[in-house]
Amino acid sequence: MIFREGQRRASLYMAVALAVFAQTVHAEVLERTSTIRGKTLHYKVVLPNNFDTAKVYPAVLALGGGAQTMNTVDSVLDRYFRAEAEKRGYIVVAPAAPDDQLVLWDGTDVFPDFLKQTLTEYKIENGKFHIAGPSNGGIAALEIAAAYPDYFQSITAFPGYLVEPRENKLKAISKICVFLYVGELDDDVWHNEMKSEAELLRARGGVVSYTVEKGQPHGLRSLAGSNAGRLFDRFDDCRHRGGFDEDS
Repeated sequence: MIFREGQRRASLYMAVALAVFAQTVHAEVLERTSTIRGKTLHYKVVLPNNFDTAKVYPAVLALGGGAQTMNTVDSVLDRYFRAEAEKRGYIVVAPAAPDDQLVLWDGTDVFPDFLKQTLTEYKIENGKFHIAGPSNGGIAALEIAAAYPDYFQSITAFPGYLVEPRENKLKAISKICVFLYVGELDDDVWHNEMKSEAELLRARGGVVSYTVEKGQPHGLRSLAGSNAGRLFDRFDDCRHRGGFDEDS
């Protein structure tokens, strides 16, 4: 009985030790606040498993939909980015709209200072981000990348489009991988704008993919949860091949 009790305690101690170890190597989600050009910017940072400050990591600037509050930041991280980033070794930075702005493309003056700040805090692959988001986040992703193209390697809008596809915006993103996704059941305005902009980008030599997700509404479940790997497959395509493989 004493021997068995000793075994039981030893097993319990081992389980506790393993749990503590797992917590130390598991990914972190940090909540941060910065003041940039007089604006208060709240954001979260997802660090990959076994994060090492000395290592270089690919990074995603993830943007929420809707009003782009911290609640939408949490939602977009949970649905689309966190699990896959932890597994694949990506850093994800997810800002909310500045406190005096409704959405991020109205607050683009916090960029590129926010990006420069992030690049000083983390070692980001090639000094460039993959920027991505749904709905308002997709619109903001395209608008921010068009304003500051040197900071981005790829743009993913699911869905999203440039508010006004002026020539200077199209030219700015024509050298960046652009991935556009829209639900088959979404409103015509999203289909029409996104398809048109994909054609405009291709005409300028852009690397662009326009994908209609079968049976999907505005909120694309086909890219969420266990399907979020599709987003990261495209990031990886752009990182390693400068292009993409078409979805099957």
